[in-house]
Amino acid sequence: MSHYQTVMNLALVHVLVPFVLCVVFANTSLFDEVEVDLSYEHYAEKRVDYLPAFLAMPCNCVVNLGYVFIGLYWLLWPRGVRDTEPGRYMRQVFAFMAVFYAPVQWTRLAVLQRAPAVLDQWFTLPIFAWVPVWIDFIERGPVKWRGSHAAALELVSIFSYGLALLHARGFEAALACHVTIAVYKGVRVQQELGDRLTRRYLQLAVLSCAGFVLLKLLDHWLARYRLFQRLTGHFWSKVCDVLQFHFSFCFLSRLTQRTHEMAAVQHSD
Repeated sequence: MSHYQTVMNLALVHVLVPFVLCVVFANTSLFDEVEVDLSYEHYAEKRVDYLPAFLAMPCNCVVNLGYVFIGLYWLLWPRGVRDTEPGRYMRQVFAFMAVFYAPVQWTRLAVLQRAPAVLDQWFTLPIFAWVPVWIDFIERGPVKWRGSHAAALELVSIFSYGLALLHARGFEAALACHVTIAVYKGVRVQQELGDRLTRRYLQLAVLSCAGFVLLKLLDHWLARYRLFQRLTGHFWSKVCDVLQFHFSFCFLSRLTQRTHEMAAVQHSD
């Protein structure tokens, strides 16, 4: 088995194991009191009755393929670029997260049941948490970085969903903290190690994040306008979320390569 395949398999296992455990817990009574939306009225897009359930809201359903496309693109990219094993691992974990996130959201729309709705919220947190994990790797370098630190941060992120059990807006509070930390860490590492290109990627990632949040919140308000009655605010929110993934990949991958090259030059001196 090649080193490339070994790293990919390791990344897959490290995403798949917590994914399965969360699915198991979400299908118990543990989260019965968590406030989630379980009706089509929550979405501005009109249901198409003659389509099967998995396409009942065709635009909001099909847009989830974007996560799969982005995940597979970055999972297999770039074959021709020099890439260290630790850096490849960071990228591939993030890519598997994107791929696994798509069926969760699609299932939520198809069945409108509590478990996938809880998972849709829950998985958002460790995905955002991977950004500061990757940044920590960039700042420390492969030698000083420890996988135990990454595991600890991801566990804290997963357990932070417990706030949803304590308050009706607990999930929103946890998500706001995750987004704030990710943006703060991104700005800080850009100031320390970035260049003009990474600054552009960071700006586009933050802009996409803002679109992801605002367009979802304005879903029904925007539906008053003809332009947003089929391709609704929620649909464009998901487009922004896919773009947020992509530009985060661009930003973090570029910084990883840049710091690797800087370390190589220092070592040669």
